[in-house]
Amino acid sequence: MERKAFKISFRTILLVATVVLVAYVVYQNWPDIVDTFYHLDDANLVVLLLLIPEQLFMYYACGQIFFSYLRRKYHKHFERKEMLIISTELNFVNHAVPAGGIGGLAYLTYRLRQFDISAGQASFLYLFRYAITTVVNYFQALIAVALLTLFGLIPNEANWIVWVAMLMNMGVFFVLGLIVFVASNNERINKFAQVITNVTDSIAKIFTFGHVKHMIEHGRLREYFTDIHNCVLIVKKDKKSLKVPALWGLIYSFCEIMTYWIVACSLGRPELLPFIMVGEAIGSVFDGIVPYGLYELGMAGVMIALGVDFSTATIVTVMTRVFTLIFTIVTGYVPYSRVIRGKKEEETR
Repeated sequence: MERKAFKISFRTILLVATVVLVAYVVYQNWPDIVDTFYHLDDANLVVLLLLIPEQLFMYYACGQIFFSYLRRKYHKHFERKEMLIISTELNFVNHAVPAGGIGGLAYLTYRLRQFDISAGQASFLYLFRYAITTVVNYFQALIAVALLTLFGLIPNEANWIVWVAMLMNMGVFFVLGLIVFVASNNERINKFAQVITNVTDSIAKIFTFGHVKHMIEHGRLREYFTDIHNCVLIVKKDKKSLKVPALWGLIYSFCEIMTYWIVACSLGRPELLPFIMVGEAIGSVFDGIVPYGLYELGMAGVMIALGVDFSTATIVTVMTRVFTLIFTIVTGYVPYSRVIRGKKEEETR
């Protein structure tokens, strides 16, 4: 009985914390929200309304990256409505919790637990989603840079942007390759797990003055990485299992660009598409590792450096951020709160 009371208390605290975080995100973006509504007179509202079906389809595509793989490899059945709802919840968490992609990974792990998907399997899928979207963004940036160069639209002083975009994405490829390299061998997994354990133990001892000696249990951490290792081995034996998820990743990445392009079109600037593609490629590198907001700031900066006037680049970026933020909160908070309150778990019993 006491355990149940603790669970209810923890869920309540988590919901309150989420509301506080959402309020903080809205507060931080309030000047942009006001500015966006001020510029609505300059936009075609009919075109802007296309964001609603486009965003819903983007959430659906995101869900299919995960669930198309789970259906094939683990024979799990997911309703389309359920996939869409989980994707909106995940998107909400990524926006509400300003902690890069860590919050999203933790929530996805928790959410898929009811389908008997382990933390390692969920992490593998999350990393795969980030990997495939990064690869797609890299190649779309190459196409955009080629077009801009062909038509002479890149200022001479902005050539460094091209190299930065390429180097940043190559850095991501290196990190992803390193993860696959470590996860492909049990001995490397053991050594990596030991290094992580030693580092976290040292941090725990410093900040707790020696009262807490172990922050992470080595056995559980090793089990977690071994789980990812098994997923890598499964994929190596059946590479075709990633074809459909990769296709959905391509569609999802295209939808991310379309979100910005729809806003640009509503302002009468459809020619900004290649600039958006380059900005998106650089911004996506930070998407999983930095707080929400810096991603868009970097994207606007790239567009400005490439020759887009400051006002247009800022308005397009800010309006897109505000509309996606509002849509994320409206569509994601209710299903998220139901899950946290335990409603989903009760319905599945």
